Amino acid sequence: MDAQGRGRDEGIDPADQWVLNPDTGDYELRLTPSPGRSSASAGTSDTRTAPRRRPKPEAEPPGDRAAVPGQRGGRRGAGGGRGGREESRKQGSRAAVPAPGRRKAKPKKSAKKKVLVWTGGVLAFLLVGVGTTGYFVYQHFNGNITSVSTDGAGTGGFSKDRAINVLVIGTDKRTGAGNEGYGDAGSVGHADTNILFHVSKDRTNATALSIPRDLITDIPNCPTQMEDGSEKDIPATAGGRFNTSLGQSDRTPSCTMRTVTELTGLKVDHFMVADFNAVKSLTTAVDGVDVCLAKDIDDKDSHLKLSKGEHTIQGEQALAFLRTRHSVGFGSDLSRIEIQQQFLGSLMRKLKSNDTLTSPTKMWSLAEAATKALTVDDKIDDINQLRKLGMELASVDPKNITFTTVPVLDNPNDKATVILDKSKAPQVFSMMREDVSFTEVEKKEKAAAKAADAAKLKGEMAEARDVRVDVYNGGAPAGSAQNALDWLQNEEGVLKSTNQANAPENVKKTTLVYGPNQADQARRLADLMGLSASSLKPTTTDAGEMEPMKLTLGPDFAEAGSPLSAPSKAPEDIQRVEADKAVCAK
Repeated sequence: MDAQGRGRDEGIDPADQWVLNPDTGDYELRLTPSPGRSSASAGTSDTRTAPRRRPKPEAEPPGDRAAVPGQRGGRRGAGGGRGGREESRKQGSRAAVPAPGRRKAKPKKSAKKKVLVWTGGVLAFLLVGVGTTGYFVYQHFNGNITSVSTDGAGTGGFSKDRAINVLVIGTDKRTGAGNEGYGDAGSVGHADTNILFHVSKDRTNATALSIPRDLITDIPNCPTQMEDGSEKDIPATAGGRFNTSLGQSDRTPSCTMRTVTELTGLKVDHFMVADFNAVKSLTTAVDGVDVCLAKDIDDKDSHLKLSKGEHTIQGEQALAFLRTRHSVGFGSDLSRIEIQQQFLGSLMRKLKSNDTLTSPTKMWSLAEAATKALTVDDKIDDINQLRKLGMELASVDPKNITFTTVPVLDNPNDKATVILDKSKAPQVFSMMREDVSFTEVEKKEKAAAKAADAAKLKGEMAEARDVRVDVYNGGAPAGSAQNALDWLQNEEGVLKSTNQANAPENVKKTTLVYGPNQADQARRLADLMGLSASSLKPTTTDAGEMEPMKLTLGPDFAEAGSPLSAPSKAPEDIQRVEADKAVCAK
């Protein structure tokens, strides 16, 4: 228990309670009052006379980084990288002289010191959700973090009052200590493993959506800040592999963010990436991760050799498990995604266990490994920001976290790639956009609210030929109004419809404005387009006899024929697994 749990002082920062014992090299819980505090304050909650400053970490002796916490050479975003350059431009001459009591700018460090590589980012991200809750010396871990600019591709940062979307990106770049033997050493790196982690607004559930590296999709135009501070506008690529959204043509993680938004309609708050060594160090820090195999595996490519049954793996063996694909499932990257999800679910359970959470040594090791492996966007390049993000995510129970994969089909023109399954993928994206849980965790109040919304749509419907509507574009992709009009007239028989081009102003989501006497028409159009009850906006007065309704298409409109309201549950046959389920790799 910490001092707050013992009722000692509600004002103590938990990070101040763990101090280094120079005799043992371990961090220990300090339960005695700090200097400057009267002994009387230890038993009361409101007797503080002045705020106490956190002691600075001791200097780090050369050649012994692990012995004493100390700041590592500068990180990007803290004076030497993209984020730092942006901040310097904002502050002007103020950046030259640090304000009294503030941390000095760190010296610039080569970008090559931090590599953006593979699924270690997933592990580090999960660690942040359970591990950075106040136990650590913030300045020490700040020195471990490296950041890269978002180039304006994200939301600007997560918020407590809405859902959170974090993109975990990995590359197949092989640089980094101990990773030279994995092959493809000359690769500039691709977006090899990608997981969009969506946490609900009420923080009761989350969805981890894997995006296949070989998915054929459009890579949008990507304004990018380069290493030397110059700006480069990297042109769009139509019909390329998703993994080319990073590394190719000097693309950075911000371009992968834009590609995800283009694909799913979900705006990303933050990204995280890391290296192979995170898998090794994190799994070792928790004394291994439990996995299960439905058959013997001896994979010559990943070098994984395990017998059928349950095993606890860590280090190089854990990395081999995550890299295995030829010996599981159909031997494809989709099969590898499945065992990665099974592994990550097991890791999450281990991280949430009391055996991990009650061990200061394990928590320190986990945070050390995570922050050294992490490369994050410049909006969360401070341990305090990571801690705040972690605390937002920490309350989600593993049983309410669903791992799933973007529904895809084999590409008929190229067996090595896949294409979007347009009958299922839009439903998955819609559920995430509308914050619908993939698990049965909806509260009774939500169910009641949905029932009330559904009631608005009940009643008589007009015939399609009697529906009169003007279609506007209020923030949907260019050409959407005409696209919707063609579909309504040619496919659904709504002939009394017109394209009114751009709306006077954009809307956050598609809306239908109608008079009370047009309710039957509104219900028919809502049924045809899959509009939700919240999209219907009745006026207070009846419309004229020949007056049309006003349909304004918002950013949620993808293409005509795709329902705009989220389904109440995921498609039955999509690949999915809950984080609390132990599944054997086949």
